[in-house]
Amino acid sequence: MSRRYDVAIVGGGVVGCAIARRLSQFALDIVLIEAESDVGMGTSKANTAIFHTGFDADPGSLEAKLLRRSYPLLRSYCDATGIACEINGALMVAWTEEQAERLPDISANARANGVIDVRLLSPDDVYELEPHLGPGALGGFLVREEGIICPFSPVIAYAREAKRNGATFMFNAPVSAAESTPDGHALKAGASRVEANWVINAAGLHSDDIDAHLGMPRFRVTPRKGQLIVFDKFARSLVSHTILPIPTARTKGVLVSPTTFGNVLLGPTAEDVEDKTDTETSADGIASLIEKGRRIVPALVNEEMTACYAGLRAATEHKDYQVHVDAARRYVCAGGIRSTGLSASMGIAEHVLEGMQDGGLSTRPKADVATITMPPLGATQRRPFEDDERIHGNPDYGRVVCHCEKVTRGELVDAFTTELPPTHLDGLRRRTRCLLGRCQGFYCRAEIQQLLQEHAS
Repeated sequence: MSRRYDVAIVGGGVVGCAIARRLSQFALDIVLIEAESDVGMGTSKANTAIFHTGFDADPGSLEAKLLRRSYPLLRSYCDATGIACEINGALMVAWTEEQAERLPDISANARANGVIDVRLLSPDDVYELEPHLGPGALGGFLVREEGIICPFSPVIAYAREAKRNGATFMFNAPVSAAESTPDGHALKAGASRVEANWVINAAGLHSDDIDAHLGMPRFRVTPRKGQLIVFDKFARSLVSHTILPIPTARTKGVLVSPTTFGNVLLGPTAEDVEDKTDTETSADGIASLIEKGRRIVPALVNEEMTACYAGLRAATEHKDYQVHVDAARRYVCAGGIRSTGLSASMGIAEHVLEGMQDGGLSTRPKADVATITMPPLGATQRRPFEDDERIHGNPDYGRVVCHCEKVTRGELVDAFTTELPPTHLDGLRRRTRCLLGRCQGFYCRAEIQQLLQEHAS
């Protein structure tokens, strides 16, 4: 098979889907090509769910610019679509004299990036804000605009909106070859040949491979594994803010943060690996997190763990994002997007769009652009099981299937009626929260599996 498009986007992570959503608002024939069976199956499904302001990015960097551009866009998008998002503030804690001496510079860095709602803190201030912190904090730095966000909903929302506005999605279609042609590009995607006037490389861990296929090997991705621990909801009262360490040149370090689902997150590690599929957790990695967590919030490590998981960030030899628009070749690379990719996604999409417009892409706005609404997954949102009016209209919203996460039969069935319905349990999990709770599906998996078999095509 072969078909020609105006734009082919390689990669269905949060960056690729954000770009697809934005371009779908114009009269363009777009295809998004994804190697896996669903969107958000790579780095995007194993993020730390932090809504970054960009306060600690290098001033003048592309990352800093796009984070600040994205922040108000994503915050408004969450409000408009119902994506769970809370602005709980971040507290950076200094545990050594050397770290305490860096706090004024971090404050200056934040202000240089346009993040001005910040405050230097004394030790007493730190413990007033977070009384469960371990002993020995020498000071801190508060960033009030930092937040937490549902880790799964943004990429699904972007993809659903793009699909509703006419974008084509190709799944299970890894790009194994690519070449430039006199009138654009040709890609081998799975068993298909895709031709496009423009190609956008948002392939995450494989963005260097796509760059090389097209004769532009500008960077090398070295996967950086991050292991994380999710603690039970009973731990939620131990922390209010996202508690951050003083970052190093290599990593932002291990944090403790509440989640929009009502849990507490500890992590991530930072381990450079060679295998781009190595998402296994390890005893050593989890032990190192427990050791660090005991120093930060001692009581946390005595709480029950709900889950452990690991994700891979697309680290390169360059500290900054590798976003390049080559107008002459009608090629865009959006690679090297590390831990801030979710937060920067809408800013990256705007940046890419403008570069393509400058490069001659015709962008005639559609007369009617469809929007979407996401299900309420956040702990502070009104969930269907507690909505009497909704239950009265459809009793399935009162029939709880996943008791740990209070997910109802109505929500599970709804997931199959969206523009991009799940085809497996992992996709259903990320759309509804089912199977994410303390029992990890021990009680409800059979019933949920039965629903999947009944509804998935």
